[in-house]
Amino acid sequence: EVQLVESGGGLVEPGGSLTLSCAPSGFAYNRIYCVAWFRQAPGKARERVATINTDGRVARYSDSVKGRAAIWQDNTKKTVYLLVNGRKSEDTANYYCAAAVYSGGRCWEYGYDYWGQGTQVTVSS
Repeated sequence: EVQLVESGGGLVEPGGSLTLSCAPSGFAYNRIYCVAWFRQAPGKARERVATINTDGRVARYSDSVKGRAAIWQDNTKKTVYLLVNGRKSEDTANYYCAAAVYSGGRCWEYGYDYWGQGTQVTVSS
């Protein structure tokens, strides 16, 4: 069974940076996965922030973080990281990691089957 555990959330000042981690377990060794970061702020719809293909390392970002975010995977631990620089108040949200078995196409367009519990990020001075 695939499980995802997020960490790294917390309080960050405006303009600061924060790196979130998603540690997966249960990934089949012979499969490729899409891993995505989503976020949801109170009263707002869930937003897809970034996705990565664990084989080709193809990454894509939402317009809201493009140019100030990076998603990557540690080859050894398989942990997927999300760094967002220049934090703004609108980045305040609960951030979730999600995964799906890759079967072709673009990870950005996938529906995700496996979800973590989320980690809260608050941008405030």
